[in-house]
Amino acid sequence: MHAWPIQDAKARFCEFLEACLSEGPQMVTKRGAEAAVLVPVQEWRRLQSAARPSLKQLLLSNAARTELVIPQRGHAKRRKIDALR
Repeated sequence: MHAWPIQDAKARFCEFLEACLSEGPQMVTKRGAEAAVLVPVQEWRRLQSAARPSLKQLLLSNAARTELVIPQRGHAKRRKIDALR
């Protein structure tokens, strides 16, 4: 992956984009630190679909299930109501 300083990426955006399409993801650096990556749209869609589980996967996974705590009947705390106000 080629790293582009932000000034070069801005000044030569067309070349930056062509490099992304022909060579793959391109890194953008800001003051020498990695800041962003330009990726082809097909790669982006693949990453998005891999990162987001489907509804079926969520319903079948054990991670999504928790124990629901319901207090036993008659043990809930209630406020007393003053009937003679």
